[in-house]
Amino acid sequence: MNPAHGVKPPRVPAGRVRYLQPTELRTVLGSYPEWVRPIVMLAVTTGMRRGEILGLRWLDVDQTCNRIMLPQTKNGEGRIVYLNSLAQQAIGAVQVETAKPTDRVFCQSQMVPDYVSQVFAGACRASGIEDFSFHDLRHTAASWMRMSGADIHTVAQILGHKDLRMAARYQHLSPAFLSDAVKLLDSAFAAPQILLEN
Repeated sequence: MNPAHGVKPPRVPAGRVRYLQPTELRTVLGSYPEWVRPIVMLAVTTGMRRGEILGLRWLDVDQTCNRIMLPQTKNGEGRIVYLNSLAQQAIGAVQVETAKPTDRVFCQSQMVPDYVSQVFAGACRASGIEDFSFHDLRHTAASWMRMSGADIHTVAQILGHKDLRMAARYQHLSPAFLSDAVKLLDSAFAAPQILLEN
């Protein structure tokens, strides 16, 4: 007989959410070497993973429709990443006229994933930003989207989450929307006070 039979497994802790405030981002951007800034801006404006950004090829970038076509992501599926004006500026900052479609967007020799993360972490520390990793830029993008009004399903789709539980960690960042959702019930009844009458 299994000695663990009947023992409930521990609950998986909620995912860590650490994100930058806009003022923190402005401060820390000034500490990065120039070649890191477009990478950071693309991460914080799209929620893309480090590997997705560094593996990006020009043929994946559709500048006419302002989107990136990721052929395969961490969850095994492709997804479309839409570019806002800041993300477009990040792409434009590294664009080279002689680049071939199969060339990497970020092709300098220092674009080794671990090195990018080390430089990023060092710049954060120099700016007084503690306990913040490159992956937290993804959390920053999701957090800002939620606080700006994007619903949880939209955030999950943008980040490429198959499971809503992954995106649920950002739910608390928009309590006003939970309150507004409950208030929608008021309009479901023509005369809500009738419910209180005997």
